[in-house]
Formats: sequence, structure tokens, C-alpha cells
Amino acid sequence: MSVFSKAAAAYKKHGASGFFRKLCGYVRANYLDRLGLSVLFNRKKYRAEIGKILLAGGYDRIILFRNSFGYDAEMFQRPQHMAWNLAKRGCLVLYEVTSVSDRVKTYREQGERLYLFNFNNSPLRKILEEEIKKTAAPRYVLVCSTDWKLSPPDIERLMADGFGFIYDYIDHISPELTGTGEVPPSIAEKYDFAMNNKDVAVVVTADDLRRDVVSKRGDGNLVLAGNGVDVSFFGEFDPSFVPEREFSDVINNGKINVCYYGALAKWFDYGLVRRVAATGKYNVILIGVKYDSSFDEEEFDRVPGVYYIGKKNYKVLKYYAASCDILTIPFLINPITLATSPLKLYEYMALGKPIVTTAITECVGRDGVFAADDRDEFIRYLDDAYAKRDDPDYLALLRKGAAENDWSEKAKIITDRLGENERTVSE
Repeated sequence: MSVFSKAAAAYKKHGASGFFRKLCGYVRANYLDRLGLSVLFNRKKYRAEIGKILLAGGYDRIILFRNSFGYDAEMFQRPQHMAWNLAKRGCLVLYEVTSVSDRVKTYREQGERLYLFNFNNSPLRKILEEEIKKTAAPRYVLVCSTDWKLSPPDIERLMADGFGFIYDYIDHISPELTGTGEVPPSIAEKYDFAMNNKDVAVVVTADDLRRDVVSKRGDGNLVLAGNGVDVSFFGEFDPSFVPEREFSDVINNGKINVCYYGALAKWFDYGLVRRVAATGKYNVILIGVKYDSSFDEEEFDRVPGVYYIGKKNYKVLKYYAASCDILTIPFLINPITLATSPLKLYEYMALGKPIVTTAITECVGRDGVFAADDRDEFIRYLDDAYAKRDDPDYLALLRKGAAENDWSEKAKIITDRLGENERTVSE
């Protein structure tokens, strides 16, 4: 994909002001940060600081967490959760920041065993990799399947220097998800590299993705660790938080409040939402980012009973969802949604709200989830779910499902597998 087509896609998705911010970030990241002048003139200082971090010990392995999703982004998603919990599981995690959401020129300590690093800073990255090679600890580079930057030659270079490669396969590889006319070569090439190299450890988030990997390279060096939830975070509420008046007016207008939060994109079933709103029984509250042009093309601002309240920061999103009666995932059924592990599913469980979804593979058969085969059943399930909102047995199922899918459990799956591999190598 050319720079021009990337720019056109960004302009279409983010508008003029958003495009300008991203353009400034791109120039800063790819030209100014890359020079790393402060590091160039202070090599000894940074080498000593990084060496001190590595020599401090207290970790089982080192993970370079390379991805295109900034740590301080408004939405706290799989990359940040996984980095934080891998660090809690004894890994020294060095997480890649982005120029769009993070203000980290060199590096920043984020928590115990978790550091944010600007890998665009070439001198800093070189020093970091050189110092890591001096350690005896097992070392890995973990790359999300949606990452735009790191190329197979970069990965091969790191593997030649003793790094293991972990490929976090989190979504169906498609232009719709990348928001571009075609899958960027950097994403497609990493996928091909992982599928054709059995030395690569592959982590998949959904059973459909697991089947894809098995069909291409067998079930070796493969682990399923789907998305999860920070149970403790979704159990804590500040009673002083007050949502905007417009939202309060909607949820108190006498109707049942049905909510969805997340991306509003081509895989969202807008027709289903129209059907729900047309019953006249429900307020349909939509929260999230307009991922592509589909929402505006549907002219949902003109649909009675549907209320789009914009995107909300991860820190306050739970207050809006918790104010509603039923939480939903109204996705179309297609290769993208069949291969997705909806992170919001487990967050909904942690909020203790009845859940109605379409027949997404990762939702079907889940305790506490009403997964509908068609639109009529979806609407019937809304009534069934509403009747369960205060049922103690039903709510216990949701709590159990959330606890079993806490992010700490997902990180444990990965670290346990890495530990097994490390013991095998040492024997």
C-alpha cells in the first residue's frame, strides 16, 4: 500500500482535523523521533540506564512488545491489558509506544517490570537490543497481527540474535479491519511468515483462528488465549461520577435501555438495530468510534429510538454501560465476526448485565449469553434477558464467566506455555 493510499484512508476515517493530527504524528515518528539526537549525544547515559533495568533482575524473561496500538490510547484494549498482566506474571515487558497517543521520547517506567519504549528512536532501539543480548534471560519479540511496522526481515534479524517470536493472531486478516482498500503488505507478510515458520509461537484469540493455523502448520507451538476483562476495574465505581444530562434523560424516559459499545463498522448489523428500535420498547444506546463510513451512510441520527453518544474513554465507559438494562453485540455473521473474540463480552459479564448477541462463534454456548440465530430471535431474547436482570443464579453465571476470563488468566496461559518451551530447551 502506498503512502498516498494510506493517507486517503486516514482522511476518510478521521476527517480533516484527525488526519492533520495523524500526519503530524507520522512526521514526528518517522523523521524526528527516528533520529534520536538526544540519545546519540548521550549514549553512555542511556546504555547505563537500560543496563540497570536489565541487571535489576526479578523477571523470568524479556518481551519486546511490538505493536501499533499506543499504551495511552483512549481505549484500553488487548495489547495494554496483556502487557500489564505479562509483567505481573514475571515478564520484563518493553512496550512500543506510538506518536499518536503517547508522549514518550525515549522510555518511561509504567509499572513494575513494565516500561514504555519509543522503538522509532533508532539509537535507543539499537542500544536496547544490544544490552538485552548481554543478558542470559530468555528473550522474545511479541508482535500483534495488526501491527503495521515490523517486517519479516526485522523479525528474522531478531531471531538470529536469539529472540523467540510470538505472533499474537487477534483478528481475521482483512481490509475491513485494517481500514484500507487492501491488506497492508507488512501485515500480510507477517501472517505468512508465522504460518510458514513452526519456530514461531502463535497465540490465537478465537477458535476460528486456531483452525486456520492448524490447517496451515499443524497444532504445534500454538496456544489459545482469547480476550478478557480486568474484573477488579469493572467492579469499582465512583459514586460521584455523573454522566451528561442528555444521557440521563434518555435512560430515564421509561423504556428499556439496550446498549452496545465498540466499533461502529461494516460488520455491525444496522438493520437489526433498526428492528429493535422499531418495536418502540427500547432505547438503543450506541457508544464508540465510527470505524468507517458505514454508520453515517446508514443515517442513524435520524432513526427514532437510537441514540449515538459518541466515544467514551475506557475509564468512564463502564458508567454508561452499567446504567443500561441489557448489553448487546449485534454483529453480522461473516468471516470477520466469526473469528473475533469480543473483548466487550467479558466486560459485559463483569458489569453483571444481561447479554444478547448474534450467533458469533465465541458467544454461542457461553453461560449467561443469549446468542440469537436471527433477528426475530434476537428481539425475543431481549425480553428473556430483561427478565433475568435481577436473577441471582443468572448473575452468578456472569460473575463466574468474568472471573474465568480475567486478563491475569490469559497471561498465565501464555507464560505457562513459554515456561514449558524454555524448560524443554534447557533439558
